[in-house]
Amino acid sequence: MGRPTTSSLPEGAPQDSLTVRDNRTGKVYTIPIEDNAISAMAFKSMTSPRKPGEREENETEKGLRVQDKGFLNTAVIRSEITYIDGEAGVLRYRGYPIEQLALKSSHLETAYLLIYGSLPTKEQHRFFESEVMRHSVMHADSEGFFRSFRYDAHPMSMLTSAFAMLGSYYSEANPSLQGQRLYTKGDAASLATMDRQIYRLIGKSITLAAMAYRVRQGRNFVTPPTGLSYTGSFLYQMDHLGEENYTPNPVLEKALDVLFLIHADHELNASCTTVLQTGSSLVDPYSAIAAGCASLYGPLHGGANEAVIRMLISIGSPENVPAFIEAVKKREKTLSGFGHRVYKTSDPRSFIVRKTADEVFKVTGKDALLETAMALHDAAMKDEYFIKRKLAPNVDFWSGLIYRAMGFPLDFFPVLFAVPRVVGWLAHWRQMMLQEGGVKIWRPRQVYVGSGKRDYVPAEERVAVEGLRQTPSKVEHGGITKRTMLATFKERSKL
Repeated sequence: MGRPTTSSLPEGAPQDSLTVRDNRTGKVYTIPIEDNAISAMAFKSMTSPRKPGEREENETEKGLRVQDKGFLNTAVIRSEITYIDGEAGVLRYRGYPIEQLALKSSHLETAYLLIYGSLPTKEQHRFFESEVMRHSVMHADSEGFFRSFRYDAHPMSMLTSAFAMLGSYYSEANPSLQGQRLYTKGDAASLATMDRQIYRLIGKSITLAAMAYRVRQGRNFVTPPTGLSYTGSFLYQMDHLGEENYTPNPVLEKALDVLFLIHADHELNASCTTVLQTGSSLVDPYSAIAAGCASLYGPLHGGANEAVIRMLISIGSPENVPAFIEAVKKREKTLSGFGHRVYKTSDPRSFIVRKTADEVFKVTGKDALLETAMALHDAAMKDEYFIKRKLAPNVDFWSGLIYRAMGFPLDFFPVLFAVPRVVGWLAHWRQMMLQEGGVKIWRPRQVYVGSGKRDYVPAEERVAVEGLRQTPSKVEHGGITKRTMLATFKERSKL
């Protein structure tokens, strides 16, 4: 985007620009508008002398800063991948409505679309699927890695660690070892190296997830089979116990594929932003994906569908819904599965998931919590409190019920989110690596509001600062730590 210019107020026909008057100095700036966006750097040229008594930490002479807590209205990248209109409830991958893709496409076909920009031909799809599935097999050493976790370790902790572990196997994929332009050159060799890592990460994500699952189940690991679909292979690796000609149920296989497809990308959500923030340092893609996985782990993001089930369990039965609704209004309870950071109307994915749920329930039987979920859904949709706040059901409200009906444990729900989201993370990472002008490390600014310059005070002259947030918390010790603290031993006085 162009730089701002100082000028008098424009006259005549409308212009693709924004005119800003800095009342501190009286200067008028004209800032170009491109694609309904302005450059935040344009404000850096708006300098002003520091007022008498103003804090030097404001850095007034160095230009105006744009403050946007939580990135509510800050665009950090130009993207061709996913479009969301939160007000209209629209979600499109590369221009294709999510409703059409969920009905007609598959997860891997859509993965190709997200990463490479177009729907593949039959031959292109066969090649891509073959490469992904061929790269799903793990090194034998990975078994020892997974066995090193406690039996009750959370599967998302294992998966996050496993993605980082993968990076140690492929030195040719590490820009720190091969040169920082490994992925940014854009030539044939660079693209081939990039694609190889994409195949590996998409292919191995289902294997890593299945291994995390089987650790929790106390089962031996399963080598990825041949001849099955992506989600079919995933279900096989989780559930096969040596049965001959074992084939996952086709309804569950298809349902999981649809869920993977609609969860594959969602623009610059928290985890995708984390991947790009990490990737902007030109770290290897395995480390960047591990960072995204850690971000997805949080209950405000990938853990939301798990939170929905725990909420429904706490409600218990439909007759308890009115009391729960009132408790939510009083802020005594937390409502999960409603509302969205982007969507201000219904989440378009929720309709797809609701239809998928019906197909799954025909095979598995209705989940015991379904009636409670329906009662909560109906009550919230009719209540003015929720209508005014635009708290409509989102994708997490129904997906958790499907996962539960399919027999997945609650703490595995975030894993079922992370596996397909690897595709979206890689699409955005690849786009950033190949963007015009190269990669700039992401380094947000801050507005410093802390103490001004102050001199060091010797310990004996200091006055204690008290307060809950100003002092370290005291914690209770038990077991061996408590006994050790009560014991006496040499040089105890120095501790």
